[in-house]
Amino acid sequence: MKNFQAAIALLRPSHWVKNVFVLAGAFFAGHAFQLPVLRNVLLAFASFCLASSAVYALNDILDRHADARHPRKRFRPVASGKITVSAAIALSLACAVGALQLAGIVGRALFGLILVYLVVNTAYSRWLKHIVLVDVFCIASGFILRLLAGTLGVGIPPSQWFMLCTFLLSLFLGFSKRYAEGMEDGRDASEQRVVLEEYSPELLRLLLAVTLACTLMAYGLYTMSPSTLAVHGTGKLIYTLPIAAFVMFRYLYLVMQRGFGQNLAGELLRDRGILIGILAYLTVTGSLLF
Repeated sequence: MKNFQAAIALLRPSHWVKNVFVLAGAFFAGHAFQLPVLRNVLLAFASFCLASSAVYALNDILDRHADARHPRKRFRPVASGKITVSAAIALSLACAVGALQLAGIVGRALFGLILVYLVVNTAYSRWLKHIVLVDVFCIASGFILRLLAGTLGVGIPPSQWFMLCTFLLSLFLGFSKRYAEGMEDGRDASEQRVVLEEYSPELLRLLLAVTLACTLMAYGLYTMSPSTLAVHGTGKLIYTLPIAAFVMFRYLYLVMQRGFGQNLAGELLRDRGILIGILAYLTVTGSLLF
C-alpha cells in the first residue's frame, strides 16, 4: 500500500487539472459536443495525463538530490527514498509509452504533439529550466501543445486568438510560479532553483503585470473577433471579460500576498474566490454559447 501511494504521489494525478486545456480547445472551437470529436478529445486528454505524469516522474528522478535538501520537496517519493530510482524510471517510461499508444489511436497529429511535449519537457528537466526566460517559455509551450492536442490533434482548426490567450496566460502562470519560488520562506533563491538567481522580484513583478494585462486584452479581442462571432454566433462573450479579470486579479493577489503560485492545481481548489469565479465564468459562458 505504501509503494502504491508513493507511485501515485510520483505521478501527481492532482496536476492533471492542467490538461483541461485539451478540452478547452474543442469547446471554444465549437465542436465539443460532436460525439466522434468528443471521443478523440477525451483520448487526447487521457494521453496528456499519462504524458504529464511521465514528465513529473522524470523531473523527480533528475532533481532527487536537490529535492532532498529542500524543506518541502524532500518528502517527494524519490527524494525521500519511498520509491527507488529504477522503479520511478519504469513508471515514467510506462506512462510515456501509454501516452503515445493512446495518441496513435487518434492519429499522427496527436502522436506528434505528444512526442514533441515529451521531448521538450525532457530537455526542460535536463537543462532548459536553468536558462532564464527560456524556462518559462518551455512551461508555456506545454499549455500550447495541450490546446493544439484538443484541436489540431483531433482534426479541428485551432482559434489563433484563443492560442494567443493561452500562451499569454501560461506565461503569467509561469512567472507566478517563479515569483512564489523566489519568495518562499525567505530562502536564498540559489538553494531552490539555479535560474531564480536571474529573476529579481522587481523583474518578476513587471513581467506579471505585463502578461496579465496582455492576457486580458487578448481575451477581450478574442471575444469580439469575426472568427469568434462566426463560430459561436454571438458577440456576447465580451460579458465574460469582467469575470476573467476578477479571477486573474484574485490569483495575482494570492501570489503576491499569500505565497500562492507553486501548485496551480491545489491552489485553484483551495481558494473560494477563485472557485466561485471559475464556476461563474463557466456558467455564464455556457449560457451564452448553448
